[in-house]
Amino acid sequence: MMKTAVSASLMAFALLAACSPAATDNVADSPEAIAEIDTETAPADEAAPQSALDIAIASDLRSPEEKARDAWRHPKETLEFFGVEPDDTVVEIWPGGGWYTNILAPWLASGGGQLVEVLFDPAGIDDAARVARINSNNDSFKSNYTDAKFGTIAYSGFSANSGPLAEPGSADVILTFRNIHNWMAGGYEQKFFNDAYAALKPGGVLGVVEHRLPSTAIQDPKASTGYVHEDYVKALAAKAGFEFDSASEINANPADTADHPFGVWTLPPVNQQPKEGEAAPEGWNPDAYKAIGESDRMTLKFVKPAE
Repeated sequence: MMKTAVSASLMAFALLAACSPAATDNVADSPEAIAEIDTETAPADEAAPQSALDIAIASDLRSPEEKARDAWRHPKETLEFFGVEPDDTVVEIWPGGGWYTNILAPWLASGGGQLVEVLFDPAGIDDAARVARINSNNDSFKSNYTDAKFGTIAYSGFSANSGPLAEPGSADVILTFRNIHNWMAGGYEQKFFNDAYAALKPGGVLGVVEHRLPSTAIQDPKASTGYVHEDYVKALAAKAGFEFDSASEINANPADTADHPFGVWTLPPVNQQPKEGEAAPEGWNPDAYKAIGESDRMTLKFVKPAE
């Protein structure tokens, strides 16, 4: 995780961009001369000022490796599609290495919002060594976000035996990025949608991004390939009480056939390979999988009905 400081503060950078002088030419300022200027070839103005979200995405708080994945994950377009605002209370579920956290935290901090990071909750696990590893991982994640530029992040937990994600009716937006297949593997995917519904304000948004299984393919109830039917996600949300709002193809990849030998992990960024001594699958061509790029993903927006 990157801990480097931002080269300039977010707001100062925004003000500098806003105050940049427009390009000028040595053109006579008489009305006649101005009228003769061809607007199609007139010098372009300087680029429009960057938004706080643009600045967070470009920030040095993110590593070059993280930024390289923007072409596949489309963070700006995705967050705008979900309608996230910088003064919102946003709950992110299971942030992994913090890829989206490194965008959300400074952006919400700049706008007066609140970020709640929901980590894995070891409640109900009897294996003491496993619980210790989980708690250590959670502490390690939190230690990456002590810099004031990230604002004050609140924390919660989610798992098969966890309690509420947040105070009931407190969240404006809840976001999950490529997690539903994990909950299907554990058999508690419906619990997430129920918990999300309880945590959202009336009118609040649940934003879902997940690896998409073609509708013609058979859904493994445990989602062992990492791919999930879009209709199944919609059914889970509806059962919890959500209304489907809209879908976007922002994160679609038509080149992904979702039938790879190691599931979604065959593709970048994991690029899973046969284990040492294991025979390669028939027709194995790792370069072909790398050429596909990252997975085809559904991007779905659900709303908790207003009271």
